[in-house]
Amino acid sequence: MRSVRLRLLLLALLPLSVLIPLLLVLAMARWNADYDDVLIAKVESDLKIAGQYLEHLKAGSGNALQSLAESETLNEVLNGPDSARHQFLVQRQDSLKLDFLYYLPDEALDEHHLKWPIIQAAADGETRFAIDIFAAEDLETLSPQLAEQARLPLIKTEAAVPTTRKIEDRGMVIHSAAPVQLNGHSGVLVGGMLLNRNLDFIDTINALVYQDHSSGSGRQGTATLFLDDTRVSTNVRLFEDVRALGTRVSAAVRHEVLVQGQTWLNRAFVVNDWYVSGYLPLTDSFGARVGMLYVGFLEAPYSATKREAYWSIIVVFIVVMAISAPVFLWLAKGIFAPLERMTKTMRRVEQGNLAARIGLVSNKDEIGQVAQHLDMLLDQVQERDRHLREWANELNTRVEKRTEQLSDANAKLEETYRQLVMSEKLASIGEITAGVAHEINNPVAVIQGNVDVIRMMLEEKAAPVETELSLIDNQVMRISAIVDKLLQFARPSEFGNFAESLDVVPVIEDCLVLVAHKIAHQEIAVHKDLSPVPDVRIDPGELQQVMINLIINSAQAMKGKGALTLTLRPSMRNETQGVEITVADTGPGIPAEQLNAVFDPFFTTKRGSGTGLGLSISQSLIQRAGGIIQARNQDTGGAAFIIWLPSALAMDVAAQ
Repeated sequence: MRSVRLRLLLLALLPLSVLIPLLLVLAMARWNADYDDVLIAKVESDLKIAGQYLEHLKAGSGNALQSLAESETLNEVLNGPDSARHQFLVQRQDSLKLDFLYYLPDEALDEHHLKWPIIQAAADGETRFAIDIFAAEDLETLSPQLAEQARLPLIKTEAAVPTTRKIEDRGMVIHSAAPVQLNGHSGVLVGGMLLNRNLDFIDTINALVYQDHSSGSGRQGTATLFLDDTRVSTNVRLFEDVRALGTRVSAAVRHEVLVQGQTWLNRAFVVNDWYVSGYLPLTDSFGARVGMLYVGFLEAPYSATKREAYWSIIVVFIVVMAISAPVFLWLAKGIFAPLERMTKTMRRVEQGNLAARIGLVSNKDEIGQVAQHLDMLLDQVQERDRHLREWANELNTRVEKRTEQLSDANAKLEETYRQLVMSEKLASIGEITAGVAHEINNPVAVIQGNVDVIRMMLEEKAAPVETELSLIDNQVMRISAIVDKLLQFARPSEFGNFAESLDVVPVIEDCLVLVAHKIAHQEIAVHKDLSPVPDVRIDPGELQQVMINLIINSAQAMKGKGALTLTLRPSMRNETQGVEITVADTGPGIPAEQLNAVFDPFFTTKRGSGTGLGLSISQSLIQRAGGIIQARNQDTGGAAFIIWLPSALAMDVAAQ
């Protein structure tokens, strides 16, 4: 964070940009929790209304049955024929909106009837009412229509407890029984209302709980009656015109309500959407939890309202920030402008413009004083820089001159050291080789003399071993040649020192004639590029020996096939006029690690057929003539040997 403007902006807007959003988040979280609590409280109130209506319905059924059981009309009917009694009960069943109503005299009560606690209580003289679950057989006994009404195919429901059942054929009934104690008649009056598919019952609950829904301005509420975990009466829609009868509640709700007996007040996924839901456990006359009463309303409208509130707050905050930042920057411009000018000036100075200045600043406060003081310091820095540059230039000139002198001295020292080492090495090798050559010559002379004596003594009898004697002669001659090379390497001055001024071109032409017999029977093309050059001062035989050695080495490297190029041209070296001779071939070249060793005595790549002295002797001859011989590999392939010799005129001038 390098910008002062940005840092000041952040310092000013930090409370607005951090603390206020934090407070907003806390307030929104608290509001969201309170809002959710209000929704839960509302669904709890709705569930109480629905539960009260169900209790009212059960109590009303019981009270109506008790009134009927105590009426004189029933007494008269019971004293009449059975047909009149049946017709009376059917009429009362319809008026009381019951699905069944029958009378059991005391003598008709058996275990089948007395298994119901409410009938047992009525037999004991107490009116009772409750929700009971009737098996399919019980409903079939009462009425086949009731059994058919109760049958519901189970629909596979996501998140419900797995089951192998396909059909729910039990019936949930508001079961009532009242004792009958009339003159001459004693028994039980039993009635019931089947709640399976009882849409009037569930729609009445929905209308009571969500009274403003019909106007289109209220909550989208639903109500459901569950037998166990199956919807047997509901206004929840599976599709637009299809109620979700036969669908089942989630396993989580079932466990908390039916297993644990707790009232569920929370959001829940109902069939195909999320609802703020309330589930009330229902118990039968046996005290067992047999179902649930549900009310709930869609969560989506309230979630949308909360989102709109959140976004409204966020938009207002962004607008406030967008307005506050420019206003603050405008107010702070008087502070930022001089600071930015100072920053730009320092950046220009860093880039090398020491003449950059801030100039006059309208501010007369501390910032303006700092700007003026900075300009004064820059003036001093520029002046000191000028003096330092002058001193640096003078120092560089002296250093360069001294460095050049040291480089020359170092080069001469290295060359002297190298020549000294080489001289010591050659002197040591020369002494050794001279001694070895002398010691070898004596036994070689004895061998050759004895061979001659053998020939003289045997005369004609020497014919059978003539081949062996000739072989001895050849090997003795080879030993003599090697000894001559050793002596030439050890004491080159004894083998010729007749340096003269000569033209190089004829020497090269003669060398090609001398080696023609070795090149003629090979596929080697010879290319010559011999430019006019000044004369050099060297023994012709020594130059010829060097050239022949290089040409033969190149021919051997190409193994009978390739191109040999001889180049001659004038060349300057260390401000001395001279001649450069190049012998190049198209062979495999010299391994890089061996380039520095090819001129060492006894170094050879032709194991068993070379002495390793040819290039070493050539180097000695060229160096004695004041020249240089070097070896390198060509970029196009093959090796090249370069000989540089000073011109005869340059040597004469140097000698004066």
